[in-house]
Amino acid sequence: MDVRDRVVIITGASAGIGLATAKLLSERGAKLALASRSKDRLERLSRALPNSVVVATDVTKITEIKRMIKQTKEHFGRIDILINNAGQGYDAPVEKIDIETLQHIFDLNLVGPLVAMQEVIPVMRKQGGGAIVNVSSGAALMSLPGMSPYASLKSALALLSLTARKELEKDNIVVSVVYPYITMTDFEKNTIREADDGGLEEDGAPPSGDTAEYVAQKILEAIESGEPEILAHDWMKKNHA
Repeated sequence: MDVRDRVVIITGASAGIGLATAKLLSERGAKLALASRSKDRLERLSRALPNSVVVATDVTKITEIKRMIKQTKEHFGRIDILINNAGQGYDAPVEKIDIETLQHIFDLNLVGPLVAMQEVIPVMRKQGGGAIVNVSSGAALMSLPGMSPYASLKSALALLSLTARKELEKDNIVVSVVYPYITMTDFEKNTIREADDGGLEEDGAPPSGDTAEYVAQKILEAIESGEPEILAHDWMKKNHA
């Protein structure tokens, strides 16, 4: 799908991958609904991006997600692309996973994207099609000690997405998954940790993290190609059956 003149919702648009994606898609002529909790940041961003609107949203709250879809549809008259990017890391050994914290991350990383999909699918179906891109993680393709809370939810999001892809094929709604590698954003700083379990060490992995702009290009690739899965790097394929 060509993004020019398409209406795109981006969650987590105020920083990191979401911010880079918003800038890239704006350059390509997309119309943007910018969603995150940081209304002030979004308003500054929106002033710099033509054809964009701020839709302040906490994606852990179902009522706010529903409002996000409704407001975007009312403002632009349609929704062509949904990018579920908002998320947060949570690292802990299985034995020490805090259930209350896990529930919060569950709502943010899995339930939120699911509700957004459920709300936007009828809109896209009525329009005759659309595209949904869910941002998973390379961690979902590996068994990394200390990262099971985050990785398991991102793995669940990927499977949910690929199943939805098959279910929605008849409606011309294309669902894709993007798997970033470590990215040079504030993600690690904002990750909740029960213990310090060290970093990712994989043979053949790139020596450093990727820029948010690089991942934004991968998200654009998913939209344009309609491929089911986009890996940040080819070396990930050995971990992905």
